[in-house]
Amino acid sequence: MEATTIKVSGNTKGELDKLRVYKNESYDELLRKLLHIAKLAEVEPKLSQKTIKEIKEARERIKKGEFYTEKEARKILGV
Repeated sequence: MEATTIKVSGNTKGELDKLRVYKNESYDELLRKLLHIAKLAEVEPKLSQKTIKEIKEARERIKKGEFYTEKEARKILGV
């Protein structure tokens, strides 16, 4: 993959850092997610405030490490 450098303000970098789901998430991963969301917003209906709130809460739980791994979920579900 060819890499490039982009210039962003310190404030923009700080805002991007706040959107990271996990500590080692790269800016490339983050920007790809944001681009995907922007593209979906063009064709998909807008999310309700309830859904947005639930997504934010889920992201906070992930940041705190409050989630099941795939292996744990399979064991719980008996799959």
